[in-house]
Amino acid sequence: MYPSLLTTIKNIVTFKNNDLKEYGSMYANRINAVGQLLEFYVKDAVCGLLGSNASENPNRYEQVFSYLGNQNNPPDLIIKSGDAFEIKKIQSLDASFLALNNSPPKDQLYKDDSRITKACREIEGGKWVSKEIFYVVGCVQSKKIKHLFFVHGRCYAADKEIYEKKARALKRNIALFFKEQGWDATETKELGRINRMDPLGITNFRIRGMWEIENPLRVFSYVYKFNRNRDFSLAALMTKEKYDTFPEEDRAALKNESHVRTSPVKIKDPNNPAQKIDAQLIEAGW
Repeated sequence: MYPSLLTTIKNIVTFKNNDLKEYGSMYANRINAVGQLLEFYVKDAVCGLLGSNASENPNRYEQVFSYLGNQNNPPDLIIKSGDAFEIKKIQSLDASFLALNNSPPKDQLYKDDSRITKACREIEGGKWVSKEIFYVVGCVQSKKIKHLFFVHGRCYAADKEIYEKKARALKRNIALFFKEQGWDATETKELGRINRMDPLGITNFRIRGMWEIENPLRVFSYVYKFNRNRDFSLAALMTKEKYDTFPEEDRAALKNESHVRTSPVKIKDPNNPAQKIDAQLIEAGW
């Protein structure tokens, strides 16, 4: 049985150390950058390596993960036969948006997504079609994790066709405009590209779509209130359907943790805000 989001949360609560500087010097001395430290913290939490030197178990990552991402393509990690995670760092609890770069929000990770790598498509024998995805939003201040929010893609993002339909329409109209102007346009995966923009023919112009999504602390403020005075807070929000797929022993173990509270909530359906869907909220902190 591979680890899950619930065992990850339990590992963080048991470790009870949100100081990335201390964590980096004691357990992850291979890295220094704050963004990388947060990513390794999450990876080690998934693997059960928090509080131990990863060099003591050098094969743990390959035992747990089927994919470990890169800087330019989502996701950041995938648990074998399990969920995908995309990790985002913010510096303020009041940050308005998360930068998603050229990838729209994902309700799920789809194998046919042109923005994922060939290596990602080929994991697990290439026999997968889609995977559940969690956005992991870490607010880091003075090299300490102030807040960590795990948000299920199905709670956060609309169906992929919502985004793709508008992007296709935009790209089509940009291409039409280029044609009307008689500009030297080139087929591209981006929104548009014009070659030879200047008299010398040495300058190209690229149009890229850059996506943002509102900070989940703002999006879900109607169901989740956190205490700013705490040294550390954690929340996880997922559909009840997803929560019920986790092993009963994992759910029971989390409920028995003194620093953890679980509760059912109703949230707006990302595809139809007039409707509510059943979800599960997990809170922890100290």
